[in-house]
Amino acid sequence: MKIAVLKERAEGETRVALTPETAKKFIALGADVAIEAGAGEAAAISDAAYTDVGATVGPAQEALKDAGIVLGVQAPDPATLGGAKEGAFVAALFDPFRERERVDAYAKAGLEALSMEFMPRITRAQSMDVLSSQSNLSGYKAVIAAADQYGRAFPMMMTAAGTVQPARVFVMGVGVAGLQAIATAKRMGAQVSATDVRSATREQIESLGAKAIFVAEGGIEGEGSGGYASEMSDEYKAAQAKLVSEHIAKQDIVITTALIPGRPAPRLISDDQIATMKPGSVIFDIAVPQGGNVEGAVADQLVTRHGVTIMGYANTPAHLAPDASALFARNLYNFLSAFWDAEEGRPVLDEEIGDAVRLTQGGQVVSARLLEAG
Repeated sequence: MKIAVLKERAEGETRVALTPETAKKFIALGADVAIEAGAGEAAAISDAAYTDVGATVGPAQEALKDAGIVLGVQAPDPATLGGAKEGAFVAALFDPFRERERVDAYAKAGLEALSMEFMPRITRAQSMDVLSSQSNLSGYKAVIAAADQYGRAFPMMMTAAGTVQPARVFVMGVGVAGLQAIATAKRMGAQVSATDVRSATREQIESLGAKAIFVAEGGIEGEGSGGYASEMSDEYKAAQAKLVSEHIAKQDIVITTALIPGRPAPRLISDDQIATMKPGSVIFDIAVPQGGNVEGAVADQLVTRHGVTIMGYANTPAHLAPDASALFARNLYNFLSAFWDAEEGRPVLDEEIGDAVRLTQGGQVVSARLLEAG
């Protein structure tokens, strides 16, 4: 089995889907590993680091020739995958709901698209979950970037000249990114509060030493589908908006992280609410690539409204490329190696995970989630 990895071609993408660590592990399984020259440069990995562990480095077409598996961070255009075997696995991020035409093109090309976003959130797949590993880094980076933009100290500082008050940080959405944002802000000495529509997150917030801010009634008991929140009623949204309006005016930094799979990011902060915040405050919208939680947020731009800076990255994990690549590559290895059949010399996927991540097979779109969504 030959595994091929190409240099990422999406704008702003600095990650790579294979590291020398995972290349060595794939080779130990009996696979041949080929990678396009320069694929790891943006993630601080040299071509020599790959050749040192036994991988082949060369032009894209040589890497792809006769490949049975192609690994990527963002799924490549199927037109660029000529030379790979018919029916080859392509494991990457596909953004299937928004990029349905690309999925159809994969089916037409006879490739088997494996969407890492569709990895089920079950115990045995935790080590394969790229959304969790990348969101963890996003939560950390959001706080670091917001703190730098804020331009004031985070912790309380008692000096002979007087006391510097700690920054107040409010995290909206307590998934993987939100929890890491809370932990990072706490480590930096801020006063941290957080909110979510899922009642079960109260204990998680408080376990990190933050204050839980919740609407009195109407939250979701437990987790929504796949651990995500679901859409709330209009009555709950109104109550939540009132609570946020009262709380947000006192905050220095707000981090928003809320996402609903397959749908635009929910709007959490309106322009009127931004207007109640203190001049110099900062809002970091992690969800801006999916439309944003904050009115007026623009990916990769600093937007100032009412003296408040609104920011967010189109690709937050790409700002931590070496670590993000290491985790992403391990997720891919953990996924494929878990199903590796030594006799056949390739992964043989099961129903629970294989059927969940498989978008295309045999020239057809076969994903139940995509077909249900139309």
